[in-house]
Amino acid sequence: MSGVKCTDNAPQPSMYTEREWIRIQEKEKKDIKKQRKLIAATIPLLAVTALLSFLVYYFVLRSHDYTLFRAYRRTDSSLGAGGSLLSGNVMDPFASDLCVVNGDVRPTAVDLSAYSAGLFDLNHRETLYAKDVFARRSPASITKIMTALVTLKYGNLDDIVTVTPIVKDIEFGSSVCDVKEGDVLSLEQLLYGMLIASGNDAAMMIAEHIGGSVDNFVAMMNEEAAALGATGTHFTNPHGLTDPNHYTTVYDIYLMLNAALKYDLFQDIISRKNYYAEYSRADGSPVAVTWESTNSYYTNAAEMPEGVTISGGKTGTTDDAGACLAIVAKDLYGNPYISVILHSESKETLYPEMNELLSLIDRQAGN
Repeated sequence: MSGVKCTDNAPQPSMYTEREWIRIQEKEKKDIKKQRKLIAATIPLLAVTALLSFLVYYFVLRSHDYTLFRAYRRTDSSLGAGGSLLSGNVMDPFASDLCVVNGDVRPTAVDLSAYSAGLFDLNHRETLYAKDVFARRSPASITKIMTALVTLKYGNLDDIVTVTPIVKDIEFGSSVCDVKEGDVLSLEQLLYGMLIASGNDAAMMIAEHIGGSVDNFVAMMNEEAAALGATGTHFTNPHGLTDPNHYTTVYDIYLMLNAALKYDLFQDIISRKNYYAEYSRADGSPVAVTWESTNSYYTNAAEMPEGVTISGGKTGTTDDAGACLAIVAKDLYGNPYISVILHSESKETLYPEMNELLSLIDRQAGN
């Protein structure tokens, strides 16, 4: 029967009886149905295979070019923002591969008077500069990077917090958001105030709210530091005011900042020039305040570096710590870097020295 093609309307060949011809037609119909079922089953299989191939590419192969996105709310009433991490190829902050350094790296590449400094290329996992990056130093308010990391990891930012007397348990004259006992505001607002205005009062309230007590929260900070491999770090408070047992290193700050960049909200906060907040006093009266950044790059008090974009950072200043700064920057191609300086002589020397350090990025790109 090979070579015979039958359809419903095909005439019966003379070589077959009517019964044989009907049997041939029925067999042909069954074969056609099988072919159609096979095609119907193959199409979804091809679609699933294509989807799996895309997922493997996107989450495995493309993970090395992962882009960090900043959670910027267009409806937010906050005013202004600095450079962001919205574009550029950025590593996954929790990747197992980190910048490794065993000692000073290119110590004569720039002339810095600051006690310790480091520049880390996040995409290539390379240390471009290192000066005493494992020396234990007072970090001042750069401490708040870890306070923020613990908050983002364990806190509920929608929580409504009533300010307690703990806000007064800080050094007189230190930087504050000026929240008062009895004020009612969200944990998220406190986080913005702590990082942008470097509010020590906000840091105390965050610590008490999340930890149940400031001491418990500080224990959480130290546990998180140990988990990150920040072995040269020990905290005694959530804000960074001077204590002989409160210290960290440039390399540990790199680890903390690198981990904090996993959170979109953290990226948003550190990139902002200011933040507008509305909350209420104990008697229900409204409060409206704009917290201004302490980052001199964002207040135009310091000249921006050439060839790179500042995407955010955290400042710190005390008599013991000197002037400190941790920066996230991008080169002209969007590649991200972390740059840290501890104990520059003053703010007047800090930013020019940071520009010198960041100039190594441009030199690196030119090689």
